[in-house]
Amino acid sequence: MNRLGILKLFLLIGIIHFTNLSGTAQNNDWLDKAVNTSKEQLRLAAKHYKPGQNPRSIESNGDIKIAPPRDWTCGFFPGNLWLMYELSNDKFFKTEAIKYTEALDTVQYFTHTHDVGFMLYCSYGNAYRLTKKNKYKKVLHNGANSLISRYNKKVGCIRSWDFGPWQFPVIVDNMMNLEFLMWTSKSTKDNKYRDIAISHANKTIQNHFRDDNSSYHVVSYDTITGEAIQFQTHQGYADDSAWSRGQGWGLYGYTFMYRETKNPEYLEQAEKIAEFIMNHPRMPKDKIPYWDFDAPNMPHAPRDASAASLIASALLELSTLSVEGDKYFKYAEDILKSLSTDEYLAKKGENAYFLLKHCTGNLPNNSEIDTTLNYADYYFLEALLRYKALNK
Repeated sequence: MNRLGILKLFLLIGIIHFTNLSGTAQNNDWLDKAVNTSKEQLRLAAKHYKPGQNPRSIESNGDIKIAPPRDWTCGFFPGNLWLMYELSNDKFFKTEAIKYTEALDTVQYFTHTHDVGFMLYCSYGNAYRLTKKNKYKKVLHNGANSLISRYNKKVGCIRSWDFGPWQFPVIVDNMMNLEFLMWTSKSTKDNKYRDIAISHANKTIQNHFRDDNSSYHVVSYDTITGEAIQFQTHQGYADDSAWSRGQGWGLYGYTFMYRETKNPEYLEQAEKIAEFIMNHPRMPKDKIPYWDFDAPNMPHAPRDASAASLIASALLELSTLSVEGDKYFKYAEDILKSLSTDEYLAKKGENAYFLLKHCTGNLPNNSEIDTTLNYADYYFLEALLRYKALNK
């Protein structure tokens, strides 16, 4: 090749390189918007709300629904502050996160709920991860002991609820608490927490999932025989429907269980759930699911941005564990881009300082429909953190 040809080649490479850089910068505008808007909202929220009275959602009449320490969602707002501290390195959020976290000190002794994992691991778990203060570790250890007090050896699972008509109800949400137990096992060097988590995960694979890899919400067990006796979808459209957030709980749970154990059965389960979600014919084009994949009145049924943010965060981690990681990363990226549009992401000062709009909590119970949810914000922020780390 002559010198003119070489010059043309370098010029072409330069044009392609510049085009790619320009495209990357343009494509990351949504990420900058998401992080900056979230930072502004959480700064206002931390100043407006009070520790121990954490914002949960907005009621249909416009009032703010508060999550006191006994509410299952109480740990998410402190967690949001910790995640924003990690995203921004702004010490304001660390200072506020400490206040809001330490107001949940009593939760470590709660034995009436399986949600101790959500309540403590999202608040104190992030606190310990980012500060390494032993006082936070002690709270987490106490909380893990409270959680495993609900374990039934015959059933092989942690009991979820103490209400309702079920003999021993286990909900798919309960998978999320197992990460707390896996961490505690490593922290204490005691395998009992790990063994309980694995038992629970294995029993859930056996009984919660249908042939199409969707899951029931609730499976109730006979405490004498340990057999599954009742299958329901309490917060979904029908017992045989696929409640969207429930699919997200399962995807997230089996993804981290594979990370912690390297059991290929868990990776296979996570991939099966991911395929169900990603290839579902009733998934909207913007990839923000309806509250239930089988909900009536589509396309007018409520969406659930909390399911979307949860799924995005889980898929980003799955992308690092699976040989098909690229497709999971791209799908999660598409979700985050949708959530970062004005349709779903609140503007500064609006939405009672929550981040995301169009979430659905419990539609059959007429609770928290087309509103904000603090856990939607939590998994959105976690997904942004994971995306930034992977996109480097």
